[in-house]
Amino acid sequence: MISQIQQNEQLALVQDSAQQFAKEFIKPYVMEWDEKQYFPVELFKKMGEYGFMGVLVPEEYQGAGLGYQEYITILDEISKVCGSIGLSLAAHNSLCTNHILSFANEEQKEKYLPRLATAEWIGAWGLTETGSGSDAGGLATTAVQDGDYFVINGSKTFITHAISGDVAVVMVRTGEKGDKHGVTAFIIEKGTPGFTAGKKIDKLGMRASETASLFFDNCRVHKSQVIGAVGDGFVQALKLLDGGRISIAALSLGIARGAYKCALQYANEREQFNQKIFDFQDVGFTIADMATKIDAAELLIRRAGHLKDTGQKVTKESAMAKYYASEVAVEVSNQSVQVHGGYGFTKDYPAEKYFRDAKLCTIGEGTSAIQKMVIAREIKKDVR
Repeated sequence: MISQIQQNEQLALVQDSAQQFAKEFIKPYVMEWDEKQYFPVELFKKMGEYGFMGVLVPEEYQGAGLGYQEYITILDEISKVCGSIGLSLAAHNSLCTNHILSFANEEQKEKYLPRLATAEWIGAWGLTETGSGSDAGGLATTAVQDGDYFVINGSKTFITHAISGDVAVVMVRTGEKGDKHGVTAFIIEKGTPGFTAGKKIDKLGMRASETASLFFDNCRVHKSQVIGAVGDGFVQALKLLDGGRISIAALSLGIARGAYKCALQYANEREQFNQKIFDFQDVGFTIADMATKIDAAELLIRRAGHLKDTGQKVTKESAMAKYYASEVAVEVSNQSVQVHGGYGFTKDYPAEKYFRDAKLCTIGEGTSAIQKMVIAREIKKDVR
């Protein structure tokens, strides 16, 4: 049994490692990557050396073997410097890698987890389609069995690492639309005939996190690439998103913290009317609100992480954490721009990038409206 002191010491070491990594390998290049919409694959290979690409993967599969508290801390520290890198880190860990870790058979785990955990391979995960975002049960991409193979046709959109990913976990309809047992998860490797990626999507924010479409044109995938049983994919995805929402909440926390930090620093440097602008009540109160909401968001996230680490149900708590933290990220980044005034609208200061990056957090892995729907559904169960 690991003592609380040991846990705290481990968390402090993880935090220091992520802080130093972000300072040395990410911060100098943030705006260059953003402006060029460049996905730095080489950076993720480096993160593999630090254990950041297999945070939750057990050591037997060459992962770091850590828990959600450490994972939250890593995402927080990385995202505080660059939300794009935090987003890609979250997608790789929580979606592709964790889907295989959580639901794949032993042979599949042994084949894919070491490559993903060390960043030899970059992972992608495909659920969203042009006609089915929040309506995940309305998938149009289909897989029809042909002997030992499935023939897949259709497409996925808004897929992180669609171009650079070496392997993707993809949810495909094998039954009727709307049937929760009519979707199957497949592991599909890059280079499989009929499996291609589209052009990079030009985005408002999170520009260094690669996003594109995936296309399937009579793509033949062997039945050995099915994760779990045929028809289990939708249920797997819903369970996976409970943990994924914690990662997006942690991403949101980091962005909010970064926006707050630059606003605090600016307010204590900028002078108007012979005083620091922080000393104007409106500015000081605004920054006080920012600090309070960030702390409240972290408490919700840490609670969800604790429940996940101890094997308890986390559906409501992860939705609360994701909903609140993402909305706080948008609010705080907006306030940070306002504190900077005209300078906040320029690329000479970091506030504008936090502002652009934050919005995705209220959309990805379930919109704020979806989170409220999940929360409402769960709390209704408490009615006696």
